[in-house]
Amino acid sequence: MTYFKIALLAAALIGLASILSCRENDTDEKKTEAAAAGQSSSPQKPEDHDADEDQERAAKPAASVVPEKAAPQQAAGQQLIYNFDSDPVGQMPAKFHSARTGQGPESKWAVMADPTAPSKPNVVAQSSTDTTDYRFPILIADEASFQDLDISVKFKAVSGRVDQAGGLVFRLKDPNNYYIVRANALEDNYRLYHVVNGSRRQFAGANFKVTSGAWHELRVEVVGNKFICYYDGVKKIEATDDTFKDAGKVGLWTKADSVTSFDDLKVVAK
Repeated sequence: MTYFKIALLAAALIGLASILSCRENDTDEKKTEAAAAGQSSSPQKPEDHDADEDQERAAKPAASVVPEKAAPQQAAGQQLIYNFDSDPVGQMPAKFHSARTGQGPESKWAVMADPTAPSKPNVVAQSSTDTTDYRFPILIADEASFQDLDISVKFKAVSGRVDQAGGLVFRLKDPNNYYIVRANALEDNYRLYHVVNGSRRQFAGANFKVTSGAWHELRVEVVGNKFICYYDGVKKIEATDDTFKDAGKVGLWTKADSVTSFDDLKVVAK
């Protein structure tokens, strides 16, 4: 009788141990599945802020734009220089108009007094701080168009949380079709793009320190399909591209919330 009771107790203990083991295994499996689900749903951060070209090209379709008014093409040797010193402070500079590539609100371009200006007293600045990432304010010169050219400008990146960029546009057909070379003080790089139907694509670039709060010079020489880009007088980019072959307008460019000042825009036809 005693043996029979011991056997029943042993069987009960074995059964209880088996039930507890199954519960523990089930709990571990649920934890593993939850962890796997959490890992698979976590978004991956982009490796580089400027490495989002595929995302940019896949952005919303380009908004329709007003066609640019025709401007006379300049013959070799003709030049235009803009230092903004005779323009009223607080207003858009004469012989320019503003535009925008991408999304978000319109830009805010105006002439401003700046005691640090390379040619005192005035500069022109883009002051909108809207943080829409795929948003490119442009200031377009209305007087002339250029095919082959030598274009330069002084620029100062003042502020920006998303970007601190400034650039030159050229061979512009409209605000959705043009070339752009730009420097970015948050990313420390210099990039050359073509923008086609509002979609921006890089085809050359260089990486180096771009300081904010200081004046720098951007310059591009374009002959045919060959581009040479300089930064503070040093050649940084040399490339070829056949996207836009005809003459177009020139202008200034920023990105997202970049507050950027410009001075001494000079264009010479070649």
